[in-house]
Amino acid sequence: MVNRDTFDLGEVTLHALTWGTPGAPLALCLHGYPDTAWTWRHLGPELAGRGFHVVAPFSRGYAPSGIPADGDLSTGARVADALGLAARIGAPEAVVIGHDWGGFTATALAALDGTPFRAVVSLAVPPIASMTPGRDNLVPHLAQTVAQALNSWYILANQLPALPERAFARLTEFLWRTWSPGYDASADLAHLADATPTRAHRTAATDYYRFLLRRRARSPRNRELDRLLLAEPRHPLLLLHGSTDGCLRPGLFRGLERRLPAGSRVVEVEGAGHFLHLEQPAPVNRLIIEHLTAG
Repeated sequence: MVNRDTFDLGEVTLHALTWGTPGAPLALCLHGYPDTAWTWRHLGPELAGRGFHVVAPFSRGYAPSGIPADGDLSTGARVADALGLAARIGAPEAVVIGHDWGGFTATALAALDGTPFRAVVSLAVPPIASMTPGRDNLVPHLAQTVAQALNSWYILANQLPALPERAFARLTEFLWRTWSPGYDASADLAHLADATPTRAHRTAATDYYRFLLRRRARSPRNRELDRLLLAEPRHPLLLLHGSTDGCLRPGLFRGLERRLPAGSRVVEVEGAGHFLHLEQPAPVNRLIIEHLTAG
């Protein structure tokens, strides 16, 4: 059974879907773009059944969570939100699972000394630093990078003023259709429409990408945390990706294990695209639960 909770973090108030019993080990589940906390509707009950208290916030800017008054939609701000939630909930043995932008937040937390999360899972995105080419893979990496540039057109499109907000519904429907071919995203798009009811919410969702490429004002703490996006992970993580992902090319994940901390795993999920946890929930849930309960 899904419940709801609200967390006042000072900079922003976050609304979350929750499963399980408060006080149990925390499983913080972070969604990406263009998506909502409902993306965890398959994993949440499974983790709760394994004794976790699952908290899946609507990321800042996505209703019913608040839009931050200072307008900070940077990765550093989202890392601060994750740390704030862990501190506010105060549960022992916390773990973090993220997809897409939530995955980048999770891998940033894996680069943080003294992270409160004992285990990290990232879906569909690797740590950026781990994709830096070496002498052993320079040519194939460059080939994959050039090909990926074609897939990443939407990042540049989201830099445009006003147009991404006006075309938000059409753009996001197209991205779901091309990133996860064959998957029926009608329920997810309905949840997305509920989470972006106003122009301000659509601007917030788009600003995640504008903060990626532009210098914008943010607090000193968030600016420092923002650097973790490009930092090498210090803690092991489980990295899952789909074999038919139309967003981030599967070739970018090959050979990554040797560039990650000892104890990390990279697993390709056959027959799944970018939203692999929705397309293939049974194998994805099994892999995540195995990772979180190992040892």
